Amino acid sequence: MALNATSLARIRVLVITIAAFAVLGTSFWLGTRYSRYHDPAVNIREPERSSGSVSQSPSSSPAVSPVPTQTATLSPDVALIPNGPGTGSSPSPESTQSTKGSILSNSFVGTLKLIIPVTGVRPEQLQDTFTAARSEGRSHDAIDIMAPAGTPVLAASDGEIVRLFQSDRGGTTIYQLSPDKKLVFYYAHLQRYADGLVAGKFARQGEVIGYVGDTGNAGAGNYHLHFSIAVLADPKRYWEGTNINPYPLLRK
Repeated sequence: MALNATSLARIRVLVITIAAFAVLGTSFWLGTRYSRYHDPAVNIREPERSSGSVSQSPSSSPAVSPVPTQTATLSPDVALIPNGPGTGSSPSPESTQSTKGSILSNSFVGTLKLIIPVTGVRPEQLQDTFTAARSEGRSHDAIDIMAPAGTPVLAASDGEIVRLFQSDRGGTTIYQLSPDKKLVFYYAHLQRYADGLVAGKFARQGEVIGYVGDTGNAGAGNYHLHFSIAVLADPKRYWEGTNINPYPLLRK
């Protein structure tokens, strides 16, 4: 039976429609396979890492800038104690500083009027431990005045008490400026402070400011006063200075 014109038109539309769906289906299938293996959002290759930097994907949080290296400011508990040993065959900074401190202290002999800052200790009982070795390659840069626990510690000179400080190494400590603010006297390993002692007080020579103890790294039962003197460039930075040997100044 012959097909009329209307039937032929419908058949053409049906064939075209089927062909169009076939093309679309093929395109979708190919697109799915392509996106599976070539997804631009997936970075298969590991990012190269250079020293000091870390690569990040766009979706991660903003990179944090590295903190610049800074020179640490010495805290009062270690300021008067030199750091680390020297290297090589040259003299270590500690030994050089101790040598300079010993020489510099001679210029104060006869001009700096100090008293031994521990009650009952006589000059001949003092021992020069200024250049004695300490842990971590340090020099002592002070003298240890041995005395029983609780012996009164005296102000070696007139001067303002600038700080009372609890130190890991020094334990209970006192910083006192000389009257001209060119020197700082450092008292460490105290058992406790004298009653009423506060920062800002002007102590008179011979006044009781504390008591001998074994706090800090003194060692249990090793009762003594760690006493040091430093020449200051800036009295506002009393924890920084050149240590000088107290021994010849107290033995005079």
